[in-house]
Amino acid sequence: MTDQHLTAIVWFRRDLRLADNPALTAALQSAEAIIPLFIDDRDSDEHWRQGAASDWWLHHSLTALDQSIADRGATLVVRQGDAQSVLTQLIDETGATAVYWNRLYESFAIQRDTAIKQQLTEAGVAVESHNGSLLIEPWDVKTKTETPYRVFTPFWREAQKRLALSTPLPVPDQIEGVDGVASDGIDSLDLLPKIRWDAGLEATWTPGEAGAAERAAAFVAEPVRHYDERRDVPGVEGVSRLSPHLHWGEISARALYQDIVARHGTDDEGSKIYRTELGWREFSHHILFHYPETSDQPMNAKYAAFPWRENADELIHAWQRGRTGIPIVDAGMRQLWQTGWMHNRVRMIVASLLVKNIRAHWLHGARWFWDTLVDADLPANSMGWQWAAGSGADAAPYFRIFNPITQGEKFDKQGDYVRTYVPELARLPDKFLHKPWELPGDIAADIGFAIGKDYPRPVVDLSVTRKEALDALQTLKEAS
Repeated sequence: MTDQHLTAIVWFRRDLRLADNPALTAALQSAEAIIPLFIDDRDSDEHWRQGAASDWWLHHSLTALDQSIADRGATLVVRQGDAQSVLTQLIDETGATAVYWNRLYESFAIQRDTAIKQQLTEAGVAVESHNGSLLIEPWDVKTKTETPYRVFTPFWREAQKRLALSTPLPVPDQIEGVDGVASDGIDSLDLLPKIRWDAGLEATWTPGEAGAAERAAAFVAEPVRHYDERRDVPGVEGVSRLSPHLHWGEISARALYQDIVARHGTDDEGSKIYRTELGWREFSHHILFHYPETSDQPMNAKYAAFPWRENADELIHAWQRGRTGIPIVDAGMRQLWQTGWMHNRVRMIVASLLVKNIRAHWLHGARWFWDTLVDADLPANSMGWQWAAGSGADAAPYFRIFNPITQGEKFDKQGDYVRTYVPELARLPDKFLHKPWELPGDIAADIGFAIGKDYPRPVVDLSVTRKEALDALQTLKEAS
């Protein structure tokens, strides 16, 4: 866009940062004054309305963004309602002649943004959208037959060939704002819980661009080089914990990727594996963009007829509360509730138990994660649960069933993780920590521990339910 504008609106969505923000930079280059705008339109996708943990994060991230914008001379305008109506009204109030935003890729957002762009363009308002979230657009990577990829490894191989990463854009020194524009204010959005269950989130996270930069700097400085060795061990600080910051756009994937390469090159094994994890983030967006129904329906259509367990409510509730009687699973579910986040290795373990041993539909897990994760991201959440259920892109086959006992013994050998989140097991010897029901009676008496009283017995028999899951899979094969 080469036209100059007196006033332009920059519509912030999940790009809550000033650094490397293409929409903001473009607006500052073409307009004399900027109206930074956030619209609370959480009801725009009623089916996947943002969850409580995400609301908490959003409140604090907006507060941080508001301060950053104020420090540069402007004001963040916050309004509520239908995005198209809000934009139209604000344009009428201010005479703005251009609107800038960074793209979102979920189907409901694409439909909304397309309609808004058409309506504003017909009204004579310039509209410009940018890629502020991904390393590469979902439509820019195709197979030789011009179809979307469904397997990660060839997707990422091709995507890396097409990466054209430019220097990240700088933070503006000043933002010339517009005085007198009414704002509802962040507190009016009512994002914080009425009953304060969020103490664990506050103790764990620092939402906002500064918090993202601090966490990224600490991780990229050295731990990323050991990512390949430590990423599967939940009891150590071996992962970046940048997923919520990336989801909310408090740091750009491009800036993070390039910082890692600049510091450690392309051959360092640990950082290469972490960059591959960023590739999985790209792949999840690629899949949901091309197959939007996969947020609710199995990508492999035959799984629509899978015989999920009926009347599993009590088992699902035990899983949600971290009361399954299986230590590594309960530790993960309690970490999720307390901190709004769960280690990725443990996510796979708890998902396997739910969809295979409990044999509950994967959407039960997807919706619980959606409400409780601070990094709840529709592409990643959908692909992760379909991966666990064996029904998605590049999925683990359904017959691959994690044994949570051996997983715990392998990846939490000293029991640091379980002892942190399941403290009632802290006194148990390492040998029995991941299978407390096998604790000999004399040891149990010595430490004052009673299975079934101090900690529940397993809600499922892992051996029996494994066989039931495989039998269910066989019936699906026979029917197809």
